[in-house]
Amino acid sequence: MLWDILVGLVIGGVSGWLAGKIMKVENSLVMNIVLGIVGGFVGGLILGFFNLGAGGIIGTIIVSVAGACLLIWLYNKFIKK
Repeated sequence: MLWDILVGLVIGGVSGWLAGKIMKVENSLVMNIVLGIVGGFVGGLILGFFNLGAGGIIGTIIVSVAGACLLIWLYNKFIKK
């Protein structure tokens, strides 16, 4: 249980960091982790809608990065002025 939480935080941090680099934004470590975790949830929902899924750590990171990029884009488009 604790191991899964730690792995999730590391994957979330890496995913959020990668998404920030792809989208060319600078965020704090905490924001990167939050974006990666929420991005993974969003990406998983979108893939689930199409009956698709990601397997393994690499697949999880790819889905999390895509979801975090979507969240960054939505934030910049609709909230940040």
